[in-house]
Amino acid sequence: MKVELRELIQKIAPSFEQIASYINGEWVVGGQERISVKSSFDKQEIFAYSDANTNIISVLNKCTKLAQSEWRSLTAAERGRRIFKLGAIIRSWIPELAEIESLSSNKALGDAKVEVLKVAEMFEYYAGWTDKLHGDVIAVPTTHLNYTLLEPLGVVFQITPWNAPIFTAGWQIAPAITAGNSVILKPSELTPITSLLIAFLSEQARIPRGLINVVAGYGHTIGQAIINECDIQKVVFVGSPATGKKISIAAAQKGVPSILELGGKSANIVFDDCDYDAALKGAQSAIFSGTGQSCVSGSRVLIQKSIYERFTNDLARATKKFIVGNPIEATTQIAPIHNEKQYQHVKKMIEKALSDGATVPPENANPLPQNTGYIVNPTVLLGHNQMKCAQEEIFGPVVVAIPFETEEEAIALANDSKYGLAGAVWTNNVARAHRIAQKINAGTFWINGYKTIHVSSPFGGYGESGYGRSSGIEALRAYSQVKSVWVETAKQSSNVFGYSG
Repeated sequence: MKVELRELIQKIAPSFEQIASYINGEWVVGGQERISVKSSFDKQEIFAYSDANTNIISVLNKCTKLAQSEWRSLTAAERGRRIFKLGAIIRSWIPELAEIESLSSNKALGDAKVEVLKVAEMFEYYAGWTDKLHGDVIAVPTTHLNYTLLEPLGVVFQITPWNAPIFTAGWQIAPAITAGNSVILKPSELTPITSLLIAFLSEQARIPRGLINVVAGYGHTIGQAIINECDIQKVVFVGSPATGKKISIAAAQKGVPSILELGGKSANIVFDDCDYDAALKGAQSAIFSGTGQSCVSGSRVLIQKSIYERFTNDLARATKKFIVGNPIEATTQIAPIHNEKQYQHVKKMIEKALSDGATVPPENANPLPQNTGYIVNPTVLLGHNQMKCAQEEIFGPVVVAIPFETEEEAIALANDSKYGLAGAVWTNNVARAHRIAQKINAGTFWINGYKTIHVSSPFGGYGESGYGRSSGIEALRAYSQVKSVWVETAKQSSNVFGYSG
């Protein structure tokens, strides 16, 4: 492991010696296949560790239940205070956690700082919900008092991706423990470190050992074993549609429900009556921020024909101004593609688009520069909606610009996709904006903006973008089960069947 990274980790977690799972408050070193993670900038190894052993499953089955029992025995207000404290602790380590995230996860430092701050906000937001999770009294047409209780599921298994490791860890852990559950989280084998640190820091907030456990290893080994052998009540997956389908099948075969947050091919619709400069900047933010490695990226920009040539030329010129480079440099705006496998996918998608007839404006920089790292320059492809590059997720800083003439055509193009995660429209016509928002098949939709996401608002997809919601009060319901309680209030029971003694 690089010395700088080790020193930063040990500053937060003095007991840290090497990458290992964090189970029941202990670092548990794996003993299986060696996993090596490399820098996307210079291809040098950043860190390496051993895949987790399946012998941790017996420990997980025991510690998660004990911790959850201890957690539920606390008052709701006390649980809230401890969750809020965890948010405050994360907030106090923002510079260090952001640097660790950048060094270990190939993420631009500026992006990492924003995401760590949002994780602190996640715990602080959900802390206020612990004593407000109550059921209802139902006016049943009998002599009974009927009320409902919201109760935790028990143990939930969460699988998070490499593109936003600390963000998605907080996004899932915070509502799960607020609802009273214990957690087993398996981050991508490429990005385990900051998730492990959240689990470590949780004990400083007096959250019981074993309530938050993080497993470092492969999905097809330890991840599959956890689904098969752990006593879990729900599986949550954030990642690719192909893997999500496999996980949902495995969960269903076990008889447990799942939540899936999958891919997207979101349409960013630009009308000629928009605030042009705002829409132009919004289109750049929608796809180029985060190196385009976001499931909600505006990877299809639909532009009204009257401004199509001007808008695409201006968008292409803007690509030259971004600083693409080393993630840890403070000036870097666009980091390299996270890993070699993803880089090869992006490269093939660009090459396929060009062979299918897509063009790149002359103002655009070279999409695939020759360099030692996995750099892809921000790229504008001029094409149509039936191209593979417009239908399949690229997951890089590449946008497909598609012209349209009418509102009806824009809606049809936007909905001509198997995905339905997000979308946006830029227009000064208020009625049109709301019409389009209602007609687009997407779980999140922005009007004259893009990529505004907050933990208080529900997030999830339509179609092959998944199902279930993992934020807002909807996430608390997703992490809870409802119990209906009936109390007879009549002097004489309404039950007329049977005999008295």
